[in-house]
Amino acid sequence: MARTRLIAALILTYVAFAMLLNSVGTVILQSISSFDVTKTQASTLEGFKDITIAVVSFLTASYLARIGLKRALVASLALAVAACIVMPVLGSFDAARLHFAMVGAAFAIAKVAVYSMIGLVTDNPRAHASLTSLIEGMFMVGVLSSYWVFSAFIDPTGLRWLDAYWVLAAITGLALLLLLTARVDEHRVHEDEGTAALEGAPFVAMLKLAALPLILVFIACAFLFVLIEQGIQTWLPTFNKEVLHLPAQMSVQAASLFAACLAIGRFAAGAVMARFDWYPVLNICLAVLAALILLVLPLADGVPAGVIHNWRDAPVAAFLFPMIGIALAPVYPTIISVTLSAMPGRQHPPLMGLVVVFSALGGTTGSLITGALFAHLDGRTAFTLMLVPTAILAAGLYLLRRQIRRADQAEAVLAAAPVGQ
Repeated sequence: MARTRLIAALILTYVAFAMLLNSVGTVILQSISSFDVTKTQASTLEGFKDITIAVVSFLTASYLARIGLKRALVASLALAVAACIVMPVLGSFDAARLHFAMVGAAFAIAKVAVYSMIGLVTDNPRAHASLTSLIEGMFMVGVLSSYWVFSAFIDPTGLRWLDAYWVLAAITGLALLLLLTARVDEHRVHEDEGTAALEGAPFVAMLKLAALPLILVFIACAFLFVLIEQGIQTWLPTFNKEVLHLPAQMSVQAASLFAACLAIGRFAAGAVMARFDWYPVLNICLAVLAALILLVLPLADGVPAGVIHNWRDAPVAAFLFPMIGIALAPVYPTIISVTLSAMPGRQHPPLMGLVVVFSALGGTTGSLITGALFAHLDGRTAFTLMLVPTAILAAGLYLLRRQIRRADQAEAVLAAAPVGQ
């Protein structure tokens, strides 16, 4: 029962943060009309979120085990509740910037704490990968829910859409309450503190960890994945409105299909990874992703403006393009799981700190680049150019597999060495 309650708390925490973090695409769309800002200005919202995530994670991740994982997660959820209240109370573009900075700071702590706690409630790599995929899958359910919650409040005029944040505040508060009543046994983390102390101060240990070839390749892959995912996810509502000419409410709802496909892909990944080797599966996923971009985006050409009033009028591209989420979904949780499983438990918090830092930088980079391409070229070109980081990511997966094999071989040699040598 205690283990189940903690897992439920971790899942709901991730659902709450998914809804908060991925509202940025909707807020960008609404800010352009409600607050009269340009696309370039609106794209900075991703930076306020992700740069804050990167900075806070870099400064605090290595110390979370000493602070206490549960204590840190409780503080992050409390900050997220406060961030939800800021939006409807202040109701301005500057308030949106403050909101995403607060959410970013909270998530920087929450992600490290959640992933570190996964190791506390699982006993082997397969169970770790399964729970990781479940939590990441529920994250995408949160993303999907966010689109529909916001679309229910969108009004062609006024700021009624800000009232959606009261719903998000309630969900985040429920996650906080559930965590407060959950029992967390952190003895496994504290048992490793003596060994970790021998490696130096936590901050220095994280920097040393980042210098390892395996970790360098891993964080590069994480950076590229988030660049692709956030570039598409953040700007998909705007793509739907400006390229496919859907009404604002339908543009947000149609973008939820991408989140739904990501959720389906991550739930399916848990079953697939239990039966097949991760490397060929992820390569197939990237090949399917590239094929869908090349085949579906041409269908967005020539869609007439002003004739779409309901889902029957929507172009086929509005339904097919989000399907790339199914192909994209397994990559992130899989590379995290295989890398964490290759590292000792005491290095999981600092490793996740590095993941959060470079994922945040990837998200900001993807949003800014895609926003610039939207402003200076067009939406179809912006999304077609996602083929470039996709190809680089495929090369990164090859290097990651090679580094993991080398780490496994080195561990096997050490295990086989006679005691005392």
